[in-house]
Amino acid sequence: MDLESVDWEQIPWTHVREGVDRKAFSGEGATVALNRLMPGHEPRPHSHPHEQIAYILSGHIRFFVGDKDTVLGPGGVLRIPPHAEHWGEVVGDEPVLNLDVFTPRRSEYA
Repeated sequence: MDLESVDWEQIPWTHVREGVDRKAFSGEGATVALNRLMPGHEPRPHSHPHEQIAYILSGHIRFFVGDKDTVLGPGGVLRIPPHAEHWGEVVGDEPVLNLDVFTPRRSEYA
């Protein structure tokens, strides 16, 4: 068994687009991604073949999944099914930090 550990503070932020930064870590079967979303960032509806579980660490965000939406704050958790169109919009003036878990792993985040 291989043991692999990481210190989030040592992983640099990757700039995704204006107002969106990410850092990620992958195992063989899953990816964990920490996202920083700034107020006023451009939401982009998208879908992917991965199941996604989003956990909000700070800030407030309105998630749209299919034809439903919900606002989550710190401690909020949301499951996004594979292939579901979804996006998020920051609510308020505080940046959002959210931790996403994807299965299967997202090789493009490695």
